[in-house]
Amino acid sequence: MLKIGEGGFGKVYRGTIKPHPEDGADPIVVAIKKLSTRGLQGHKEWLAEVQFLSVVNHPNLVKLLGYCSVDSEKGIQRLLVYEFMSNRSLEDHLFSLSLPHLPWKTRLQIMLGAAQGLHYLHNGLEVKVIYRDFKSSNVLLDKKFHPKLSDFGLAREGPTGDQTHVSTAVVGTQGYAAPEYVETGHLKIQSDIWSFGVVLYEILTGRRALNRNRPIGEKKLIEWVKNYPANSSRFSTIIDPRLKNQYSLGAARKVAKLADSCLKKNPEDRPSMSQIVESLKQALQDSETKNA
Repeated sequence: MLKIGEGGFGKVYRGTIKPHPEDGADPIVVAIKKLSTRGLQGHKEWLAEVQFLSVVNHPNLVKLLGYCSVDSEKGIQRLLVYEFMSNRSLEDHLFSLSLPHLPWKTRLQIMLGAAQGLHYLHNGLEVKVIYRDFKSSNVLLDKKFHPKLSDFGLAREGPTGDQTHVSTAVVGTQGYAAPEYVETGHLKIQSDIWSFGVVLYEILTGRRALNRNRPIGEKKLIEWVKNYPANSSRFSTIIDPRLKNQYSLGAARKVAKLADSCLKKNPEDRPSMSQIVESLKQALQDSETKNA
């Protein structure tokens, strides 16, 4: 097996499942996540992901093909087997200089698909589900660059009835987590909206949410972009230079305004995922004509 990724949860390998010879089917390429016995994502998260992906079905959520957990001399070995996403992640294409840059419309199409996946989690199941870890590295891309959300070990059932939030230990990735969640541990559906706004600015700027190697004032993306409001003449300064002006400035302004609305301090002021989906569809239409 070929190792293709590694994180706090363990390692990810590319593998092949060979069908029974009598089936006459071609081998299936898969991604195999092997969880570390000492990793941050323990048995609880492994079980949560298995249970969650066993009951959901949406074109913008990665498919779980199989799983296992066995005791061995090295401890509990936990595996998750997913469909293989050949174009890696949105993060890889935004920030790796070794990969071709993503065209403007492709970026919007990816974010639209990701928004539709989040909308399904928030509204398409019997209970509302809070993803809790939306970030560019968790948006995987298939061979046609169709996006699929991955890594659901941190997903939680949202508030029910008269509840406004669920209380939980603060986990997730620095730079993407909503401030009210970080400060209080109160998790809301709108916490995912904040994270989505951060990634919208990542696709606009080609910059990471948090980069300590940048100068003071530029380390935290959402603070830096405040100096270049969407309606200002300076706005185009923040656009990813790899796009080389091959984008619609009007659509980019709309995306920035959408991101700003996602990043409202008061969670109740943020848009719903259905509103975000419609806004991104409009931005895509505007992008049909360059510099619309």
